[in-house]
Amino acid sequence: MKYAWIDMQWQAFALVEMCEVLEVSVSGYRAWKRGGSPDRKRLTAAQMLSLIRAIHVELKGAYGSSRMVLELQARGFSASKERVERLMRENGIHARHKRRYKVTTDSKHGLPVADNLLDLNFTPAAPNQVWTFDITYLWTNEGWLYLAIVLDLFNREVVGWSLKPRMTADIVTDALAMAWFRRKPAPGLMHHSDRGSQYASHAFQDKLAEFGITFSMSRKGNCWDNAPTESWFNSFKNERIHGVRFAPRAEMMAVSFEYIETFYNRKRMHSSLGYKSPIRFLDDWRIAQHVEKLVA
Repeated sequence: MKYAWIDMQWQAFALVEMCEVLEVSVSGYRAWKRGGSPDRKRLTAAQMLSLIRAIHVELKGAYGSSRMVLELQARGFSASKERVERLMRENGIHARHKRRYKVTTDSKHGLPVADNLLDLNFTPAAPNQVWTFDITYLWTNEGWLYLAIVLDLFNREVVGWSLKPRMTADIVTDALAMAWFRRKPAPGLMHHSDRGSQYASHAFQDKLAEFGITFSMSRKGNCWDNAPTESWFNSFKNERIHGVRFAPRAEMMAVSFEYIETFYNRKRMHSSLGYKSPIRFLDDWRIAQHVEKLVA
């Protein structure tokens, strides 16, 4: 991607200067330029089906035909939507089925609640402007686990999370602490959550004040006010949890870590990000900022 930016700006800036800013070598750029677009390998139907099956197993059934096409193309293979759809349909390969889940919000408390400052504005212009929070439940044979996440709305990255056997205030303060130490946002960041008692607790409110974070809460009984985070839980459960029996809690913890840190943030194509992973989207945005500074 860095080479592509250099290629677009070669008339405006010196090649050496751009390579230095983007931390790539001149020789690497020239080699990329000579190679052009990667060769697309034409596969037979049998080869294509084998590759689709391998990717389906590797990604644990997360992708339907649309994302499968993009994944094949990203790996250097020629793949049309019609061909991939047909092969998947004829061979019973499909993404995990969606399933509805009940909410876990306990809003029947006497703690103070905040106004809905977010007001359905789910597209901030930069990272660390709006973080959304939520909690979901996960069943194992050893009992319930509760997963709290912090989502940066800019690139939909899970920047903080916590998994505990009890849904108490420390689950959200721990997730917030992880997010803050990872990102170190400037004061003024907005936090948005539902009206759950964990978020309204004095311990969590004190932590927000310590980090200089503005507080926003959904309207009572309105799940759409925190739709991106609800959508994340839906994807996680569809792609890793539904239809699987987890015996020890440790197994669920391992699956949650793998999904968040290895797959979702770094690899999973996100439709609202132009089918890029959250970290890839953020990296591309940062490169664009470098280029804009050069132009200015």
